[in-house]
Amino acid sequence: MFKIAVLVSGSGSNLQAIIDAIDNRELNVEIAMVIASNHQAFALERAQKHHIQSYVVSKKEFANCSDQILKLAKLHQVNLIVLAGYLGILNGKLLDEYNGKIINIHPALLPKYGGPGMYGHYVHEAVIKAQEMESGCTVHYVSAQIDGGEIILQTKVKVLAHDTPTTLAKRILVQEHKLLPAAIKLISARKSN
Repeated sequence: MFKIAVLVSGSGSNLQAIIDAIDNRELNVEIAMVIASNHQAFALERAQKHHIQSYVVSKKEFANCSDQILKLAKLHQVNLIVLAGYLGILNGKLLDEYNGKIINIHPALLPKYGGPGMYGHYVHEAVIKAQEMESGCTVHYVSAQIDGGEIILQTKVKVLAHDTPTTLAKRILVQEHKLLPAAIKLISARKSN
């Protein structure tokens, strides 16, 4: 079985989309573990509800979160690490040992609106301020350059004249919930062959 680890920081709606895709037999993978960057992440409750092993790896508790994530990934024999709304920056041995095996979902059409400080509502504010006609979401491989890894899949969303960062974010999130499971399915199918 192809095993994934899902890294989260907040509500875990993308985690839920992955769980739903597995339950609906659209995705043939096992979520080996969930790692949250903080104890308040609602995603931990989602993991518990579905009997998924979960951990909290926070900067307060670990000098280098990436090293701890690497230890846990090896312990659970994880094939792919999925960043699903994870706000930490990965580095070090983890990036080397899991090169080409870590993906992230970003709420914009990379390479635009990526990099340091570009996450969540900051992305949507920048898109609207620039009067873009479209935005969307991107699943990409994680590299040492923030949001700079190879693009796997993208989905476009029109920016409407009356959009606020909140309304745009809601429409993009709907697409994220489809795109992230699709990317996991694509990668797991490649690795299984």
